[in-house]
Amino acid sequence: MESEALKAIWKASFEARHILREDEYYDRCLLENISGLRMTLLAFADGQVAGCAHLKYESGYPHFRNRHIPEINDLLVFPAFRKHGVANRLMEEFETIVNRHHNHIGIGVGLYKDYGAAQRIYCRRGYIPDGHGVMYQDNEVKPGDMVRVDDELVLYFVKELDYD
Repeated sequence: MESEALKAIWKASFEARHILREDEYYDRCLLENISGLRMTLLAFADGQVAGCAHLKYESGYPHFRNRHIPEINDLLVFPAFRKHGVANRLMEEFETIVNRHHNHIGIGVGLYKDYGAAQRIYCRRGYIPDGHGVMYQDNEVKPGDMVRVDDELVLYFVKELDYD
């Protein structure tokens, strides 16, 4: 499918659910897909976009970037399609792809209640905290730091793969 057509489908599915992103977001993602820095998967169910996720081969999180650990990023399943295995299927696909060349795969998850289901899925799939504590905008949160509890407050998890 041509990238502009893909962008239109992707953007329309987000806008229909009041997820607003600038055109630059979609353009950057598509360019990074072409250049090999990112892989974006759209999940479809009944002819509709059910969710989306990215695999960033060069993570913005320093611990992953320095160790060449690809990161599953911005995993999103629309509410009507949750609890049908969509997130697990997206993660499984990325794990299979990454396992061809890497020993580990990573993912970050928010810390407030809205992320509870994601936290549980990641643990059930064998992801464990990477041991570097809580991050805010990919920077370490140190004892005594004051940070906002929002989507930028993240705990990163890693999963060991059986790549030989």
